[in-house]
Amino acid sequence: MKQLKYLSGFFAMLLMAFGCEMNDNGPNANEARVNFRLVDAPANFDEVWVEVIALRVKADYDGSDMGEDESTWKEIPYNGSKMVNLLDLTGGNSILLGSEDLPEGRIDQIRLILGENNYLMKGEVRTELKTPSAQQSGLKIKVNQEIFGGVVYDLIIDFDVSKSIVVAGNSGNVILKPVLRAFLEESQGIQGQVNPSAAQPIEITVTGNGIEASTFTNGEGKFSILGLSPGPYTVSIVPNENFAAQSVPDVVVEQGKITTMSTVTLVEN
Repeated sequence: MKQLKYLSGFFAMLLMAFGCEMNDNGPNANEARVNFRLVDAPANFDEVWVEVIALRVKADYDGSDMGEDESTWKEIPYNGSKMVNLLDLTGGNSILLGSEDLPEGRIDQIRLILGENNYLMKGEVRTELKTPSAQQSGLKIKVNQEIFGGVVYDLIIDFDVSKSIVVAGNSGNVILKPVLRAFLEESQGIQGQVNPSAAQPIEITVTGNGIEASTFTNGEGKFSILGLSPGPYTVSIVPNENFAAQSVPDVVVEQGKITTMSTVTLVEN
């Protein structure tokens, strides 16, 4: 679902709350199992394909300062399809990039590494996405979250496509500059339903508490934006040009809870 302007968080993110569950087949008492999942806050394209090469994590197990030493990064085995259509990952859908049992401690940051075979489709037109060479070493996302032994976590990597695709000046090149955030699932957030389907594409933007996060509804009109700190937010709903935009103020997010908004029905212009 969707963009955190901290970029203090495919590639905004961070949060204080994390979800956990005990599992009979889970990790031992000294390790946490972390499932790394990729989701998307899409833009108004038909398809956006990225080539996923690898996922790496930097974790601190003893409280020491790991610095930037490359040896402190651990690669998470990824055996899925290398080509991923980000627009399949909306409305709560995700793909599992990998799972790993990590010693109790703290996840400092993660690094998503993309290849050069990235492109978007608008109708029948395919547009290649240029990837700056600096991104070939991986897109770093700050996490800074504690993990505890015997617990299973989902760590969500949220790729905001609408803010990640940039047209470069007069060159006409379309550049992929991924905007990402990451958070441990079951942290608090907002979800809801917007009707009718004729109003799609419908963009949802949540603002408040120094955060701006955005997504689009899925085909059923549902949306979900997680990784929000507790407090009041304004939810802005922008449909296609045939319907009027709406804004819902004072949607309150509570610690450790996902707030479900009342269904919003948009009015035609």
